[in-house]
Amino acid sequence: MTNAADLAVGPTVPRIRPVRPEEFAAEAELIVRAFAAGPYGHLPKSAERAAFEADTTGRAAAGEVLVAVGDDGGVVGTASVLRAGTPYARVAVDGEAEIRLLSVDPAEQGSGVGAALMRASLEAALEWGATALVLDTGTRNVRAQALYERLGFERASERDATVGAGVDSLVYRFPLQQRDDLRVRLMRPDEAGAVAALIEGAYAADFELNPGYRADLVAVAERARDHQVWVAVDATSGELLGTASTPVAGAAISPLARDGELDFRFLGVAAGARRRGVGEVLVEHVVRLARIRGLDRVVLNTGPDMVAAQRLYDRLGFGRMHEREFTFVPPDGSSFLMMAYGRDVASDAVRPMSA
Repeated sequence: MTNAADLAVGPTVPRIRPVRPEEFAAEAELIVRAFAAGPYGHLPKSAERAAFEADTTGRAAAGEVLVAVGDDGGVVGTASVLRAGTPYARVAVDGEAEIRLLSVDPAEQGSGVGAALMRASLEAALEWGATALVLDTGTRNVRAQALYERLGFERASERDATVGAGVDSLVYRFPLQQRDDLRVRLMRPDEAGAVAALIEGAYAADFELNPGYRADLVAVAERARDHQVWVAVDATSGELLGTASTPVAGAAISPLARDGELDFRFLGVAAGARRRGVGEVLVEHVVRLARIRGLDRVVLNTGPDMVAAQRLYDRLGFGRMHEREFTFVPPDGSSFLMMAYGRDVASDAVRPMSA
């Protein structure tokens, strides 16, 4: 289950989370109402399409069904995020994720529910390590097309097709990975030990670790219960190359973050993967996540001895935030300046990664 989906997206936009079994009927009924109110509601619906809309169980098994829930607990929007190769995926190719049946209660049109569901769907696909999130929409569905383009989806016109009588489909794609040779995704539970060893080795190679900090570094399984532990892996071999941790939506992973900011910790690269650009990929991944969530800034703390990391942050457009720095005193009585860095992303639209 995706951590990203339990997303509080603003005071006027409902909470986004995975659908619950007791909501399956309401979710399917909402799709019917939203379709009837849309630009193709006048067309007859095939038995295959009706079965697809009703099969919340099957769509959830093929990926994840997200719902927007109003203040009264009712379902006011839904989107199905599907893995390529599953029965209901229509345009996704190997490695991609696909969003289908984005539906908003007609009474909630214009309230931001559709955009919130799209952002949550992007984050779900990001967590899977999908190469891109794709979708298709009818040529008459101009409001939806405007939303997709505003969020940074690109037209994939070579995939356009006629999908039914009177319905010509336009395909949109949002790339999620920066490089063909690397994939960034959420850590799997059975990888916690290997990730703990990776990050301990990465830090111990450059610094003398006190027992308390070492314990924090290797508490990967515990961290993953409350936050997001990301891994960069070799796209061909699956070898673990690096890791970084971020909070789930609406939370923080350190005292540094303020409203509108995304903080991250425990950036580490395996010794054998250094000089491959893995650290840069992971940092840009965090920036991408902030954009997807609609946040304004990415922030982090680092110690004065972490010179290589400081060079990386400088190169990627981060600046010192002197007003948030403080002197840290470990249990051994020593002290050092806890440095703070930040990078504004509010001026950047949610946009695809560069290939």
